[in-house]
Amino acid sequence: MADNKHMTEDEKVLHGMGYAQELTRRMGAFQNFAISFAIICIVAGGITAFPVALSAGGGASIGIVWPLGSIFALLVAAAMGQIASSYPTAGGIYHWSSILGGRGFGWASAWFNLLGLLFVVSSVNWGLFNLFRDLFLAQVLHMDVTAWIPTGEFSGGWWIQTIFITAVTILQALLNHYFLRLTTILTDWSGYIILATAIVLTIAMLAFADSHEFGRLFTFHNYSGETGGNVWPASAAVGYVFLIGLLHVVYTITGFDASAHTSEETRDAQKEVPKGMLRSVFWSFLVGYVMVCSFVLALPDQKDAAGVVTLDGVSAGAAQGWNAFNWLIAQVQMPEILRSLIIIGIVVSNFLCALAGLTSCSRMMYAFARDGGLPASDTLKAVSAQYRTPGAAIWVGGILSIAATLYGGAFLVLSTGCAVFLYLSYLMPIGAALKAESAGGWKNKGPFNLKGASMLVAGLAVIGCAILIYVGIQPPQEKVGYLIVIMILALIGFWQSMEGRMPIGLLFAVLTAAAVYYFWHVEGDSFGTYAGIAIAIVMAILVFMLQGKRFAGPPIGAEIAKRQASIAAAEKALAK
Repeated sequence: MADNKHMTEDEKVLHGMGYAQELTRRMGAFQNFAISFAIICIVAGGITAFPVALSAGGGASIGIVWPLGSIFALLVAAAMGQIASSYPTAGGIYHWSSILGGRGFGWASAWFNLLGLLFVVSSVNWGLFNLFRDLFLAQVLHMDVTAWIPTGEFSGGWWIQTIFITAVTILQALLNHYFLRLTTILTDWSGYIILATAIVLTIAMLAFADSHEFGRLFTFHNYSGETGGNVWPASAAVGYVFLIGLLHVVYTITGFDASAHTSEETRDAQKEVPKGMLRSVFWSFLVGYVMVCSFVLALPDQKDAAGVVTLDGVSAGAAQGWNAFNWLIAQVQMPEILRSLIIIGIVVSNFLCALAGLTSCSRMMYAFARDGGLPASDTLKAVSAQYRTPGAAIWVGGILSIAATLYGGAFLVLSTGCAVFLYLSYLMPIGAALKAESAGGWKNKGPFNLKGASMLVAGLAVIGCAILIYVGIQPPQEKVGYLIVIMILALIGFWQSMEGRMPIGLLFAVLTAAAVYYFWHVEGDSFGTYAGIAIAIVMAILVFMLQGKRFAGPPIGAEIAKRQASIAAAEKALAK
């Protein structure tokens, strides 16, 4: 470890929080922005979740709801950025929650954040498979992809999908583990690739559209049920239909906590991490809004043989259901070479989005394990001296993200779950900071300080998160609500075991398994039976593994001073 005279300010801040500088400070301001911008990836969620909005309130779910959702995301990013400026660690969410709300509160927030990050990787790679199949293979190579379409668990298409997602995730894990410099370059370039793809796609949609009816963007129409391709169940509740359009923008503009998770790899982290989050959200909002609006404007009317309009463009697009974007890009009469280049850009951008997502997920897992919050923490916190990457965390994150895609109805559950769990984890430290600040208990703010607006911004962010969570568990994505209940039961069991109360831990292991069985079995889904048995076994094993391993939380007070010798030893070992 360098002496105080030669340490950077970042190292001093990190040591002052009780942690060694084990990861490489490889990222500047642009790189920190780029990783969040890559995970947000407007040509990932903006495209794959486009039917979610279109089949809700039609054009107004984009023209009106996208800016509203983006303002909400900016408020959340600002509130989180202020906390990140005070505590710039790779643990981010759970570190903040533990210090401001208590170790148990922080421990729970870490699990919600970790599950959300795993769903980021899962949902994007699941979407990547569909884009590769329906756009690249079908529209660029003109292949018959019928055999690639899953018709249920263990069908031929299901196996192709699973093999594809597994191979892609392995490649992303290899890059993250062994090729950190290349991963950084790819993440940096992903910002340019995403931006270029979005701009070219937008220009093409507008240039080759049949007409530009801007009124579409502000016209609400209830497309739930058959008129919207059954993406959403039929509902006469206008408020519900309007609000579910939020899921499009919020699923797209999420994962910006990646800037915080890479704090220990960012130079001048106290200033650049908050900026990275805000910049990534702002540019995703602005460029993404123009892009998704161009989709609505380009939707072609359906006409009969005599040229009479039988279905206006928005209704025609909504009727396509989940196939809305694929249908749209095939209908717009742009040059074939341009269409092919755009599709290639979309596919590559989605791969890079998941690559950055796995980077963020592994850093979160590494940081949480470093404080003993996970089973097998000693393994998961290990950093390769040769590659300076948390190898075990990368591979475990990759394996779990693959496992999450095995359930048949994956995308709606994964994409909604990604947004709900991440924003639930965002809500927890923001809420804890709001409470601490109102009581006068948060005094060590960093250079990014909202000052007089701090409590107002935090309060609005909490309200917005609560609305999203409510919307995110409504039918047909009620399984996300099931997952929240299951997660809470499991966490109570784990916590009781870690606190030395094994019988209560085992009781909640049984309750967790029963909840899995009940939630899926009542819907006639055989998944519940097998999953309930598997969960019971896994929970029992984890409860025993965690027995007595009390989670102390991030170091505070005298514990920080005690760690200085181990910090020096850790940094010296990595330097050899």
